[in-house]
Amino acid sequence: MMIFVFGGSGSGKSQYAEQRILEAGEMPRYYVATMEPFGEEGKKRIERHRKLRAGKGFTTVECATYLEGLRLPEKGAVLLEDLSNLLANEIWSENGRGWSQNLAEDICRTIKDISDEQRLVVVVGNDIHRDGEPQTPEMEQFASLLAECQTRLAVLADEVVEVVCGMPMVIDKYMIHFRK
Repeated sequence: MMIFVFGGSGSGKSQYAEQRILEAGEMPRYYVATMEPFGEEGKKRIERHRKLRAGKGFTTVECATYLEGLRLPEKGAVLLEDLSNLLANEIWSENGRGWSQNLAEDICRTIKDISDEQRLVVVVGNDIHRDGEPQTPEMEQFASLLAECQTRLAVLADEVVEVVCGMPMVIDKYMIHFRK
């Protein structure tokens, strides 16, 4: 099963995603961390997330690029945090693949493959589209590619959840409903 959770900065999406993993029962839990620690702010965010999931039974696996190389020792629950960092790393990191024509398709296919191998995969995505207009053509291209990834994941996912102000809203074809 794959769940795609998205929301704006500080919306509570990460906490919600972790809760879904915890609710899934006892099984190996993997936190696939995609953020490369650029600067002090990046290091602080990583440390904050580590503290938030401390004692919850997650094994952290660093994977900033090339998710297709990810190998997990057992079937379990995977929390992929997060799609926008992964995409940015693939584009701009020296270890990434750069701007590629099929980048969104490749990333989403790999996430689907991981989902097929695991019992549960929860993917967290940032809704950067509410942060105003991109300031540069490159950021506009990034936002467009992220939107393509999100759209593809929404189609592949078994469940799509938007988190707003800590409130999860499950989105399906016919309606939006709140999840308690």
